[in-house]
Amino acid sequence: MRKSDYFERTDSKIKILFIYITLIIMSLLAIYPVLNILSSSLRPSNQLFSTSLKIIPENASLMNFKTAIFKKPLVRWILNSMIVSFISMFISIVFSATSAYAFSRYKFLGKKSGMIILLVTQMFPAAMLLLPLNILLTNMGLSEKLWALTIPYISSSVPFSIWLLKGYFDTIPTSIEESAYVDGASVLTTFYKIVLPLSKPALAVASIFCFMNSWSEYIVARVLIHDERLYTLPLGLVTLQGQYNTEWGVYSACAILTSIPVMIIFSYLSKYLIGGLTIGSIKE
Repeated sequence: MRKSDYFERTDSKIKILFIYITLIIMSLLAIYPVLNILSSSLRPSNQLFSTSLKIIPENASLMNFKTAIFKKPLVRWILNSMIVSFISMFISIVFSATSAYAFSRYKFLGKKSGMIILLVTQMFPAAMLLLPLNILLTNMGLSEKLWALTIPYISSSVPFSIWLLKGYFDTIPTSIEESAYVDGASVLTTFYKIVLPLSKPALAVASIFCFMNSWSEYIVARVLIHDERLYTLPLGLVTLQGQYNTEWGVYSACAILTSIPVMIIFSYLSKYLIGGLTIGSIKE
């Protein structure tokens, strides 16, 4: 073996420097708004519109956070959003994974047209469906019910998740499942113990999409929910915006606090985003 084979080809120093500079600039542009919100949440009300560029302002105070937690129903808004988001995410993933597996592995009448129909449903904006959705849920007696929000959220998340998971299932070799069938495993066992573990990266992406689709949604919740006790997070944050005065310090504190659950979930699922497709599934 030649000596050069021991070394990998590397990029030039100028190219590497350019890449790092670009990444640093993009990171600063992404982080600056968050730091600005953090700075606003720490400022006393009389220094809210200060032109200082300090991230930690002078006379920094946690009063806005105390107001958000103890004087505003922020905890209730977060709890309502988490209930709706987690229920929607769980049901969406169950429906999407089983449906995507059927579309990926079986041949049946209407398979191609079914996938096209699922794709077409993504072309309609949510605002276009508000009137029929509101009439339908009202006639079913589901208006002003928190869990009823999961119905439109699930229906909007499932089509995209099916397409995402179906494409990933297509890349998994069928020989792995055939080996399990030879050993006496059922279709359900093979799907649950072999296919799903190999699909953790796709499931993580689909879960994040389904969760965020429910967590940050405002328009549908605004139409279906009017009881302040059932307000989700987006609805609750809007109440902080007055007609003549807005509590920007409290609003910024709420924004920081509400980002914590999303960061925790993303941090937990991010470890599944990178991984081999069939690591450990085939013996050498």
